[in-house]
Amino acid sequence: AMVVIHEIFGMTDWVESVTDEFAAAGYVAIAPDLLSGMGPNGGRTKDIPATGVGAAIGKLPPDQITADLNAVADYVKKLPACNGKVCVVGFSWGGGQSFRFATNRKDLSAAFVCYGTGPAPEAIPNITAPVYGFYAGADERVDASIPATQAQMKAAGKFFETAIYEGAAHGFMRAGAQPDATEPNKKARAAAWVMLKAFRDKAK
Repeated sequence: AMVVIHEIFGMTDWVESVTDEFAAAGYVAIAPDLLSGMGPNGGRTKDIPATGVGAAIGKLPPDQITADLNAVADYVKKLPACNGKVCVVGFSWGGGQSFRFATNRKDLSAAFVCYGTGPAPEAIPNITAPVYGFYAGADERVDASIPATQAQMKAAGKFFETAIYEGAAHGFMRAGAQPDATEPNKKARAAAWVMLKAFRDKAK
């Protein structure tokens, strides 16, 4: 199974479409709206003005995010279609949350981090799953954090494999699917999908 963590834009049409792509690739795919219950009258992302979604996500308590992701992972793991192996993937803000979730859940088969930053250094020894990072070459802010995360993961004896796609921009998994996508973004997205599908085949 693949738990898909959305960007800071919340549950968007793109998140739903990329979750469908994971399903088409052979995963049991599930994408929680982490703003469920946080909108007006207990609503979710769609009930919050677009200009306020990022701020609402920024106010989510980390323990609540972890609890919600654990509930989703527990649910999908027990589905008859699932082979009992659960992975997590996230994009940008969700990429950082994917990495952080790996510090909180011992039975993950893998964590995939798409242009997200690493977790708190003191939490890294808690990671048991292999972590795969997909990064954009033209993403100075996130890329600046990679060497320290690599060193921390290595020091803790953890598996962290990274791919940095030359010329690609932050958000290439979304941008690379658009009609006006740049060639570097399209290439980065395609290369990342090769890796994601290869892991599915290995985890069968």
